[in-house]
Amino acid sequence: MGASVFLITPPFTQLNTPYPATAYLKGFLNTKGITSFQSDFGIEVTLALFCKQGLQELFAQINGQSVERAENITRIIALQEDYIETIDDVILFLQGKNPTLAHRICKRDFLPEAGRFAQLEDLDWAFGSMGTQDKAKHLATMYLEDLSDLIMECVDEHFGFSRYAEKLARSANSFDELYTALQQEYTFIDRMLINLLSRHMAHVQPKLVAISVPFPGNLYTSLRCGQWIKANYPDVKIAMGGGFANTELRSLSDPRVFEFYDFIALDDGEAPLENLVAHIEGKKELTELKRTFTMVEDQVTYVNDKSCSDYKQSQVGTPDYSDFLLDSYISAIEVVNPMHRMWSDGRWNKLTMAHGCYWGKCTFCDISLDYIRLYEPIAAQLLCDRMEEIIAQTGQNGFHFVDEAAPPALMRALALEILKRKLNVSWWTNVRFEKSFTRDLCLLLKASGCIAVSGGLEVASDRLLELIQKGITVAQVAQVNRNFTDAGIMVHAYLMYGFPTQTAQETVDSLEMVRQMFKIGVLQSAFWHQFTMTAHSPVGQDPQKFSVKKETEVIGAFANNDIVHIDETGAEHELFAYGLKKSLLNFMHGLCLDDPLQKWFEFKVPKTKIAPDYIEKALLEDQYAPSKPTSKIVWLGKTPDVQTLTKTKKGSSWEVTSLTFQNRKEKASISVNKEEGIWLADMLEKLSVRQQKTYTLKEVMESYDAAGLEDFELFWDNKPVNSLYKYGLLKL
Repeated sequence: MGASVFLITPPFTQLNTPYPATAYLKGFLNTKGITSFQSDFGIEVTLALFCKQGLQELFAQINGQSVERAENITRIIALQEDYIETIDDVILFLQGKNPTLAHRICKRDFLPEAGRFAQLEDLDWAFGSMGTQDKAKHLATMYLEDLSDLIMECVDEHFGFSRYAEKLARSANSFDELYTALQQEYTFIDRMLINLLSRHMAHVQPKLVAISVPFPGNLYTSLRCGQWIKANYPDVKIAMGGGFANTELRSLSDPRVFEFYDFIALDDGEAPLENLVAHIEGKKELTELKRTFTMVEDQVTYVNDKSCSDYKQSQVGTPDYSDFLLDSYISAIEVVNPMHRMWSDGRWNKLTMAHGCYWGKCTFCDISLDYIRLYEPIAAQLLCDRMEEIIAQTGQNGFHFVDEAAPPALMRALALEILKRKLNVSWWTNVRFEKSFTRDLCLLLKASGCIAVSGGLEVASDRLLELIQKGITVAQVAQVNRNFTDAGIMVHAYLMYGFPTQTAQETVDSLEMVRQMFKIGVLQSAFWHQFTMTAHSPVGQDPQKFSVKKETEVIGAFANNDIVHIDETGAEHELFAYGLKKSLLNFMHGLCLDDPLQKWFEFKVPKTKIAPDYIEKALLEDQYAPSKPTSKIVWLGKTPDVQTLTKTKKGSSWEVTSLTFQNRKEKASISVNKEEGIWLADMLEKLSVRQQKTYTLKEVMESYDAAGLEDFELFWDNKPVNSLYKYGLLKL
């Protein structure tokens, strides 16, 4: 089976779903008639390692070493037969192919248990609310983590399920350390990777191997792939692209990198890849390459043909998930929190609603780079077409929209289109917590299948949010999160500590805000990241403005993005790392929500200055702004049962219209004046999400007046009609 291009994702990204970059590129190449084959070596290496034969080889290598071991590792080695006997069944179970094994796993006498299981004592409360399958998934994940500890300790210090050799890449201003590591003998994991690579290369016989490196943790293995291909297939060209190159390698000058790759392309990969294929086939000159580093006369040279333009999002085709081993991915549950586990549990088809970020102002973000700066949304109809194609191809209807921040107007249009087409999908995405997410918009998103959102609260302090130019306040975030939560959509917040000039007081106050949001129940999950100054962000480009200094001005010949900086006015941020993370783990599990904040830190921290009811009060602020005349009015519900009844009181009688509404859970009736009721039943039919035309509030009001009825506001904003949002009458 030959293909022109072999697309590779090197280990390790995620084990539950393929990283989508190569699927996007394969979809694009299809539109150009260029044949390709793709492999996710992350899952392939994992399956080669975590099987009977893989573990037999692993333990054989370890048994041949004579070194003193820590107690935990000695225990795992002593139980090696138990691991070898159970591994195949556990992997089948985590792939969803062996569900009845859950009962045996939950008995706690089937899996060998080592150090990772010690933390389970704290989690007994959680198992009460988890089903057997989930509990077994969590235990099986701990079992794999124990084996991962063994591998790191005994055969490959760089091993980690989703962060392989990240330390080498992180310290990569200079290529020296990586280059030295690549001259060493293959590690145990390297051998498995190269084994798979050699089989695929013989099968695919490509002209070009394109390696996507999304994270620092994929860099070392990508270089190993390039090194082996150069030695064994000297005529095959090798290109590297992806998130790591886009952010870190923009000023690359070290020629040694080109002992492993022939080309390194930046930013959107479609046009650069098409030009590379044409160049390799002799149809384009080297000078016609787009955004590509290569060697010209022993010099690292950047070639960018300005006359070649990038493709619009409507032209890049539908991501193509074929070639991936879609039924072999592993669903793991590392953290039992239902929102937190979305990243590791379940198979998600990944798509993008919009290229770049519609906000594009956050001062910590690389907003000067094209992949964020150039904002281009995709039409809702086209998105739904792509979703339907992917469902037909993969047989799976879960979607993760991997946007920088999904635009609320586009989310609204997408939700309406999903409902029009009666698509049954589950989806989640990343958002900005902005006030456009009203109660009714959140209800619409939920009805279309949205199950969760993640977004940056960053530093929960209004002074710092303004410095970040996030365009939100803490109170606003709380209100929006309440709207999501009330609609039944889970919320995950990205949190940040260590932003320039952040004081110890502000760090503690941020933690207090987060504690209150968890306690009130408007936040289900979160994660703290320490601020890193990057070269392409406003802070990195103008540090004086943020009262910090760069420690070095050295531009390395290899990776340049993270900048070490000095923050003279801020707190000692590293001190807070452990306490912030530990408190959050407890909050996510509903524990210790009333404990004093000092409990989480082993050094003295200031008392919080935030009132204990700050978030509670913010949620009492009037959440229902009056609807604008231009608001769209949509009816998601079923046609109500309409009856005319006669009411009698003190000898006089009159007619009323009773409308009975049914939804999947319950029914409710409202009674209004006869003529108003007849008008409303007729109007709901016109407002139905299935109709082509959408009405504004102004048009609804005009229709009411035209029917000769009086006082629209009194009718529309009064309790009977005002309560119909629960049944699907939404103002958007």
